[in-house]
Amino acid sequence: MSIPVLMISMVLFLVLFFGIGFIANMLLRMTWILCFIYPFIALMMINRVAFLEYFTNPGPAFRQLGRHLASIHLSDALILSSGLAGALLAGIAIKMLRKNGYRMF
Repeated sequence: MSIPVLMISMVLFLVLFFGIGFIANMLLRMTWILCFIYPFIALMMINRVAFLEYFTNPGPAFRQLGRHLASIHLSDALILSSGLAGALLAGIAIKMLRKNGYRMF
C-alpha cells in the first residue's frame, strides 16, 4: 500500500468513526459506547466469518480469527487504530460538550 493511500485511509477511518461515535453518543447518551463496540467491529472487518459461527462452530471460527490476526499487515493495523482513535475522540468531544453545559449532547 502506498503512503498517500495509507494516509487518506487513516484520515477517513478517523473521521468516519468520529462521526459514528458522536452520533451514537448523542442518541444513546452513553459516552464511551463506540469505544467498547469498536473492537468487535474491527474483528468483523478482519475475519470474514459470520457472527453466528462463533457460537455454532467456535473452534474453527476462532482458529481462523487467530490466523487472520497473526497475518495482519502494519498498514491495516494503522488504519484500524486510527478508527479507534476517532471513536475515542468522539467520546472526549461529547464529554467536553456536556461539561460546558450543552444539554443536547
